[in-house]
Amino acid sequence: MKTSNPVLARLGQAAQRERAAGYAQPGPYGQPGYPQQYAPYQQQYPTGVGYPAAPPTVTPMTLDDVVVKTVMLLGILGASAAAAWVLVPDALVGVAWIGAAVVGLVLGMIISFSRMANPALVVAYSIVEGVFVGMVSKAFESLYDGIVLQAVTATFGVFFLMAVLYKARVIRATPKFVKGMIAVMAGLFAVMLINLVLALFGVNTGLRDGSPLAIGFSLVCIVVASLSFVLSFHEVEEGVRMGLPQRYSWIAAFGILVSLVWLYLEILRLLSYFQGDD
Repeated sequence: MKTSNPVLARLGQAAQRERAAGYAQPGPYGQPGYPQQYAPYQQQYPTGVGYPAAPPTVTPMTLDDVVVKTVMLLGILGASAAAAWVLVPDALVGVAWIGAAVVGLVLGMIISFSRMANPALVVAYSIVEGVFVGMVSKAFESLYDGIVLQAVTATFGVFFLMAVLYKARVIRATPKFVKGMIAVMAGLFAVMLINLVLALFGVNTGLRDGSPLAIGFSLVCIVVASLSFVLSFHEVEEGVRMGLPQRYSWIAAFGILVSLVWLYLEILRLLSYFQGDD
């Protein structure tokens, strides 16, 4: 199963590894794919008929698992953001902002490219990312009263809209759609990285200064972040269909969380452009 979401890219590979480890090992019963511990299932699945959806000792992932994990991670992130907002002094907001961003990036990269689903790392990422989101939100709220509530409302509104559109099959993760999203997301990432490096050297590219170009760039980012949910929903659907182990629901929930945070930050920035002259 191929994916265009770098966060969920390991799901298809995980399915293949689980099948190779659980089904394809030769056993003493002359049936490829049935290790000795699955001998009681020999009669139920004779040679040539097929294999069970998941090994008897492995609980397959369900949609409910992903929903529960996603809500749990959002709760952790929200609590962490609220705690950071209240506890971190105004003088240290910038330091906490940068520190949480760096640590969150490192944890995100480890989770994204790790071969194992590690709930502890995912929870740790949610906590650190909560500090980052809290500091960013506090900074924006200090400049524009009420902007955080507006951004949160818009973010979840977009998320539920995309869920409805995907459920109704109005938007589908076709091969062309996936390839297009890969190209656009890679391009946006490159542009944002270059813009960040140039900003560190005092070069203003106009992409984040509230100009018409900046507004257009933020709108593009919001659209792409919204469409990334379609990729995540598709990966979850495929993961459930292929019988991935339950622990991979953490990876799926993590991918959705990353898209939510990205969308929220872009909406927050866009709203600030329209309130900049107040």
